[in-house]
Formats: sequence, structure tokens, C-alpha cells
Amino acid sequence: MLNPATETEIESRLREENPWWLAGVGIDSEQDAMPRRDYLPALLALIQPEEPQQPVLLMGQRRVGKSTLVSHAIHALLQAGVAGRDILYLPLETPSLTGSSLDTLVRRFGKMFERPAGTRMYIFLDEIQYQQGWELQLKALADSYRHCRFVAVASAAAALKQKSVESAAGQFSEFLLPPLTFCEFLHFIDKETTLIREESEGPGPRRFVTTDINALNEAFVDYLNYGGYPEAVHQGGLRMNPRRFVRSDIIDQVLLRDLPSLYGIADVQELNALFNTLAYNTAQELSIEELAKSSGVSKPTVVKYLEYLEAAFLIKRLRRVDQNAQQFVRAMTFKVYLTNPTMRAALFTPLADNDPAFEQLVETALFSQWLHNSARIDSLCYARGKRAEVSLVSLDARQQPRFAVAVKWSDQVFEDAKEIKSVIEFARANTMGRKPLVTTRSQTGIKTMQGIEIEFTPASLLCYTVSKNMLDSR
Repeated sequence: MLNPATETEIESRLREENPWWLAGVGIDSEQDAMPRRDYLPALLALIQPEEPQQPVLLMGQRRVGKSTLVSHAIHALLQAGVAGRDILYLPLETPSLTGSSLDTLVRRFGKMFERPAGTRMYIFLDEIQYQQGWELQLKALADSYRHCRFVAVASAAAALKQKSVESAAGQFSEFLLPPLTFCEFLHFIDKETTLIREESEGPGPRRFVTTDINALNEAFVDYLNYGGYPEAVHQGGLRMNPRRFVRSDIIDQVLLRDLPSLYGIADVQELNALFNTLAYNTAQELSIEELAKSSGVSKPTVVKYLEYLEAAFLIKRLRRVDQNAQQFVRAMTFKVYLTNPTMRAALFTPLADNDPAFEQLVETALFSQWLHNSARIDSLCYARGKRAEVSLVSLDARQQPRFAVAVKWSDQVFEDAKEIKSVIEFARANTMGRKPLVTTRSQTGIKTMQGIEIEFTPASLLCYTVSKNMLDSR
């Protein structure tokens, strides 16, 4: 009979994982050296209020920095005066801890140090999907320990998404940590303040200009090919070996382990083939029939796999509307975007800015910035009719178009109305709250073309602006 970990071994591991229990000791120096993501204040706002709070579920792709965000939250709590012995970090994938229930581990922590009754404690549960029936355990903990603040982290995002929706809806505060935004990327490489200047006037979203469009575009190309993962940007490892970092450490873990174990997928090669097809065609209009044919996967299976990949935060689907912004009764086509353009570059090859497929990455990157605001991302669609194809359209609560964006990676569109005929036709057919927007490589300005006022802005600058405003709204 196999012996479980002893009490001494468990306590030793807990002390090793929580060095701040010793006076004057903080988080790991390497974690402390990592740049802070702009999501840190929002996470702290969920766990610091005086009144009891729901447990927080911190979700996202692998390697987007969830554990690092937790370390930075612990550092912030320590800096705010929270006693180190009132903070518990549990890496639940650790073999010596997997045999114990969450309640057993929390009770052990409560008994390890003397503290007044009702002392607030902060408990971080990393890789919670390794705990059988984690949803019920976490809810029971929150009910029993009203003075504690719980943050549960999961890299197997599909497990968390599926279970939290089906059996724990409304019981937890979900916190999605997407891949790195473009504004965060510029901050990480110390170029944000040198390349961007705010130029806002009046109420509404903040507006920005660039001090050097060529340098901003160079950084933008790097972001699209290498910049979606904080660790890789900080350490430079992705540029050295992008295939290993993204393929082995991120995608294969989800495609070959997480999703098959969750959904009982027997043929992982089918799932892999479909994902490769989606990644190569990111930002393109697709249909179930086309995907089945190109990937060699049956149509019913394609439908299921799309749901799984979306639950795992690897892709996001976008619905189609017609030229008059009306939804189709039976939509036959849709767009699929990678949630991080870096995945396409790593799976196939990094793209130069003159590559014909580069515009797909530009559109994917722009779309991904809206992932940081669930209300806004749900409002997005794309338009295609007989005379109009518009990359991105936002609909208001009445399902009327709020704005439209034609994503281009060319300065020719600034001079030739024929290049943007579709967005002009769409603007003529619909009343919108703001001018239609067309992205360029480097040109900025407002022009009247065929009777329609069009706003032009560089794609890189718009990507920064959207990401900054989305994070501000958070």
C-alpha cells in the first residue's frame, strides 16, 4: 500500500512555498523582477475590500503570467502591511499536497500560527483543477471561512470555464487574464513613454499619438511575432526558440493533455490538425464545411472542437452581419481569431511586415486587444454583404452599429477610395456614432471620400489605443 505524504513533509513544503512566513522575507527575486501587468490593481480590488467577497477564479491561457500575477499580488499585500503569516500560497499540482483536501490544508495553515480569531487571511490556490471536485470544495471554504479571501488559479482553462459555468455560476468572481496587450508589451520593453504621447481633449476614450511611427511599427512587428507572453518578452526566450515555448509549453499541453482529459478526446491528431488550420487562417472567414474538408475532421466533430478550443481561450469566434448590420437567421460562415497572434508565428514562421499574410496578424492583434473587456468583445462582429466587407463592427444594445473598422496594412488606402469601397458602402448604409475607421501602415488624418468622412490611423497606434482604453475601463 502506498504511503501518503507525512505531516512533517507537508508542513515543510508549505514553508518552502511561503518564504514570507519568515520576517523580512518576500516573494522570489526572479518573480519580483518581472514587470507588473496592468491587471494587478484590478485583481487587488477584488481581494482587499473589508466586507466578505466571493472567491476569485483567475483564468487564462497557459504562460500568460497567472502565477506571476499572484506573486505580485502577494508582494503588494506585504507592502500594504499584511503579515506574511496571514498569506498562504498552495501550488496544488505538488505531489505532497494533492492527497489533502482544501479544507485540510487551510485548517492546517490556520493552526500553524497563533492569531486573533477572525484575522483576515489571503489564500491563493494555484492549479486548482488538480483538486477533485474543486468547485464544491472552494464554495464550502468560502462559506466556512468568511474572514478569508480566496483566489483560485487554473491553467487548464477549459476545466475552469466549463465547470464554473455549469455548476458554480454566480458563486465565484471570474477574472480573465488574457495574453499581453500591446500597451503592456511597450511597457515591458521600456518604449511606451518614448513612443507614445497622450493627446486627449474632452470626455470619452483617451487619444494618443506616436512620436516615431517607424519605431512604433518595428515594435508592433515584434509584438505580433513574439510578444504575447510576459515571460518570453522579459527573458527573450521566445525569440530564441518560439516553437518550443509556444508549441511544447502552451499548445501541446492544452491539445494533448487538458482537452483530451476533460472531454474524452481519443484522436488528438484530429484536434491538432483543426487547430493548425485555424491558426494559419486566423482572421479569415470560414465555414464548418471548409474546416472539415481542410482538416480532415467530420463536421459534427469540428463543431465540438471549436467549442473546446474556445473554452480553452485559444480561439474566439466572431459572428457575421450583413451590409445593413442585420444578423443572419442561419449563419453559414464566421471568423475565427487566435487569442494571441504570437501563436501563428510560432507554429509556422514569424512574418515580415511585407508578407501577404501579415495583415491577418494585424487584424488578429487588434481584435485580441478587445478581449480585455468582455462587454466590448461581445458587441463585435464583422460585416459582409454583396457590396460591403468590413473587418470589425461594434453593435450597441439595440443591435445598431456603433463603429466600424477596416483593418489594412497599407498606406495606399489613404490615397485610393477604391481600396476601401466596402467600408464606404457600409457607412453609407448605416448611421453610426463615429466616423468609420481605416487602419494604415503610417498615415494619419481625416478625409472625405465619395461623400463619407473617413478617419485614418496607423494600425499599431490603434492597437495601442484600444489596449490602453480597455485596461482603463477595467
